[in-house]
Amino acid sequence: MNIDANAFRVREADVVDLGNWATKSKPLCKSKKAYRKLLQDHVEQLSDQQRLLYASNRHALLLMFQAMDTAGKDGAIRHVMSGVNPQGCQVFSFQHPSAQELQHDFLWRTTRDLPERGRIGIFNRSYYEEVLIVRVHSSILHSEGLPDTAADESVWHDRYRSIVDLERHLHANGTRIVKVFLHLSKEEQRKRLLARIDAPDKNWKFSGADIAERKFWDAYMQAYGQALSATSTADSPWYIVPADDKDNARLIVSQIVLDALAGLKLSYPVVGAARRRELQAIRKHLVR
Repeated sequence: MNIDANAFRVREADVVDLGNWATKSKPLCKSKKAYRKLLQDHVEQLSDQQRLLYASNRHALLLMFQAMDTAGKDGAIRHVMSGVNPQGCQVFSFQHPSAQELQHDFLWRTTRDLPERGRIGIFNRSYYEEVLIVRVHSSILHSEGLPDTAADESVWHDRYRSIVDLERHLHANGTRIVKVFLHLSKEEQRKRLLARIDAPDKNWKFSGADIAERKFWDAYMQAYGQALSATSTADSPWYIVPADDKDNARLIVSQIVLDALAGLKLSYPVVGAARRRELQAIRKHLVR
């Protein structure tokens, strides 16, 4: 099964209306067995690519996941990255900013956790929250201590520009960025929230805040559409992944990550003649 990740990519300068993007796609596998086999194949390829990334030590990979609640960010990260060496991969989840973080610019707290060369960094939510939830709930913006001149509508365009500039800078310095929006329907979210209530082992996942945020669904869809339109670039693209089917979503995400790593054309460092002679001398000593 060949998955065309580019079918889900937001092209630079595209105007995104999420109402025109599917939340469910045709099943990529005919059975659960076929799905598990394909996902495992992707996981093994990712493991191989991560070793190359670490050994070459020339690039970093930053994966960002954004979505409405219950869209499956945690599950996608857990399943897709299950074969990756934890020493070469870190996951960061960003919740409501702390008092200290509010004393800094909106990019400060996330830039502290950018991946080093040779490693994969995963942001479960990110600085994009500052043009999503903060845009939907303007009271949060007022708590950020911005100058009065930054409190009008232009603040969002300024933040888009700051984000694009940051991502351009990171790309120029070896960090490849892949941004995934898991596109969930409101109806599928309703079903998943009910499942969290009905299944005792999922009760801990349920939050009353999820219900409160559903009232702002249309505002969130508009905010996401504007953010994706303004910040998807050729070097740091957004992918809108249909998320109503978790299995499909995980396969698409894994293909997106594989394509990003393949685009780096990684290889193991070449050992020069002097180093080979040194290794052979050491080998002779070891086999005595």
